[in-house]
Amino acid sequence: MEQEQEYLTFVLNDQEFGVDILCVQEIRVCSSVTPLPNKPSYIKGVINLRGIIIPIVDLRQRFGLAPLEYNKQTVTIILRTQDIQKPMVVGIVVDAVSEVYKFNKKSVRKAPDFGNEIDNCFVKGLVDVDNKLIILLETQTLLNQDELYNFKQAQPSSVV
Repeated sequence: MEQEQEYLTFVLNDQEFGVDILCVQEIRVCSSVTPLPNKPSYIKGVINLRGIIIPIVDLRQRFGLAPLEYNKQTVTIILRTQDIQKPMVVGIVVDAVSEVYKFNKKSVRKAPDFGNEIDNCFVKGLVDVDNKLIILLETQTLLNQDELYNFKQAQPSSVV
């Protein structure tokens, strides 16, 4: 029996990305955040979600893309790590939510190695769906506190 895993996909800059659905706590419309001082620009601030203070990350900016005005389709996906030892909850702001897909492990292709010049630490793999590539993100790395709060920020670019 082949192992299958479900992914919630979303759009950033016309590119579709996916995160493990088991890490998705909820999807929320974009709302106001409380800004914090002395933080990377991609961290928009924090929200109080039922008594839990959650950092909100603009994933577009985190990936070095130019920021966009938020609109009706812009959403915040609340992600929770599955690490019981070091649990973390983070909201990621994305352009729009796309679909939920189920992929078997054999259909996930490894991302090419770009050497030290391009950081692909967030990329778990790539999947071809209807002649388009979906980039699957490694949620554990994406939510890693050391990576998330690293002040070295990518410069805006036009391509992911």
